[in-house]
Amino acid sequence: MKGFRLGWVFLLCLATGCSSLYYGAMEKMGVHKRDIMVDRVKAARDTQNAAKEQFLTAMEQFKSVVNFQGGDLEKEYDRLNATLQRTEAEAAAVRQRIGAVEDVSKALFAEWRAEIKQYSSASLKRASQQQYDATQRKYAELIAAMKKAESKLEPALIPLRDQVLFMKHNLNARAIAGLSDEVVSVQTNVDKLVRDMEAAIAQADAFIASLQAQ
Repeated sequence: MKGFRLGWVFLLCLATGCSSLYYGAMEKMGVHKRDIMVDRVKAARDTQNAAKEQFLTAMEQFKSVVNFQGGDLEKEYDRLNATLQRTEAEAAAVRQRIGAVEDVSKALFAEWRAEIKQYSSASLKRASQQQYDATQRKYAELIAAMKKAESKLEPALIPLRDQVLFMKHNLNARAIAGLSDEVVSVQTNVDKLVRDMEAAIAQADAFIASLQAQ
């Protein structure tokens, strides 16, 4: 019954854009914003890792098509196009996960700030403020790394989309071979994305460890 009620609240929040109702319901279930934040950072980290692997797969398929040595070009196009669609979906999932992290962080830090004001003990208030400041700094580093990686998604997708579109209307070996000059620029964008994804994943691991240590 609890699961049904929670599911209803979640669907309502999706429909209305209300996060506070969802967090309130979770709080009553014994799941605090800090727990939700850890879960969402983990989900964002895992999604970024999946996206990284998907972009690497797309890059390898693109290279194999450019180095086409004979066979069914239309079949190769279909495979690369399907890979592009999966890559687009992974990129969209990364954006969504980062948005979810930002949403819960706003709620968590707002609640924390309000609770700091409630202390009567000056020493406890000071300790909580210091912990808040340290967590806020780590979070700022995390979201900056995630946003940096996110900003590389579109530059990596654009040339891949262009090549797939070009192939769609030029399914002959000579035209495909002409794409070889584009491999370097596509690879450069994917390499930048992978580096930033790996940095964001490392920041996520560090942030999760810092929250769990508190």
